Amino acid sequence: MPIPIVAAGLISAGASIISGIFGASAAKKAERAAAKQRAAAEAKLRYLENNRQDIINPYEDTTDLSSMLSNPMANLAVATQAAEMQIEEADISLANTLDTIRASGASAGGATALAQAALQSKKQVSASIEMQEASNEKARAQGEVNLQQQKMSEAQRMQQADVQGKSFVYGQQENREVAEMDRVSAQLSGAQARESQAQSDRTGAITGAVGGALGVFGSMASAGAFSNSTSATESESPSMGNVTQQNLDDISTSFSSDRRLKKNIIKIDKSDSGLNIYSFEYLDTKFGKGIYQGVMSDEIPVESVLKGEDGYDRVDYSKLDVEFKKIK
Repeated sequence: MPIPIVAAGLISAGASIISGIFGASAAKKAERAAAKQRAAAEAKLRYLENNRQDIINPYEDTTDLSSMLSNPMANLAVATQAAEMQIEEADISLANTLDTIRASGASAGGATALAQAALQSKKQVSASIEMQEASNEKARAQGEVNLQQQKMSEAQRMQQADVQGKSFVYGQQENREVAEMDRVSAQLSGAQARESQAQSDRTGAITGAVGGALGVFGSMASAGAFSNSTSATESESPSMGNVTQQNLDDISTSFSSDRRLKKNIIKIDKSDSGLNIYSFEYLDTKFGKGIYQGVMSDEIPVESVLKGEDGYDRVDYSKLDVEFKKIK
């Protein structure tokens, strides 16, 4: 093969490598930025977790109200004063009656009747006073009962309001903290996903650059560009790391057929040997733009699968009855 063609191949391989370097550099920057965001989110999440409010017992300050209870009937007084007055007045009445009998010489029967009438009058007065005192005492007792009930009800209402207030404040604070932790957790997940994607992009950029260069060299090797008939010998052929001529021969007939590198995968046919044939696009256009036809590496015989250093599968289509080609 003429030297200009070899030079063109080298230029193409160099362009592929340079493109991969730029892509890997951009991916590395994105990876560092995502890692920084992830670290910040992790730190904030730890801070939120370590500074959550303590769990409270809203009933811990509840007061024992039993001391407010009393028996309003315990000190009821017996209306003895009226009875004592009645006895005293009866004695006085009888004494006066005897004095009258002695002085006037009246009959004892008349004096007795007079005394009895006076005594009866005093009894009525005494009974009225006693009933009034009893009624007043009962009213005081009932009033005290009502007052105690009102005090107890108000104390219970205040305690219940205090408990409800503490529970409300705790619940609102807890809801806010949980919502903030959920938000930061989502940010952390996003940063982790971006970091992982950036790592994958960086690996893909490097792999694409090497794969593109190797593809050029492989095509040139298949065409005899590095044979003894040209100015470049096999021993002088450009090398990429630890790539050997066997590697070039293998790669020249292999293509990236890892399902993870593809999108819009649609089954369109079946080969004579029973292999599924798909149409698909590459997620990263560095592997190719447009719609391609091929197989999925996880559905074919293992001897046709080449494991790349980047962890993705390649397929040796020379061992299959399926043609890899661009269809649009």
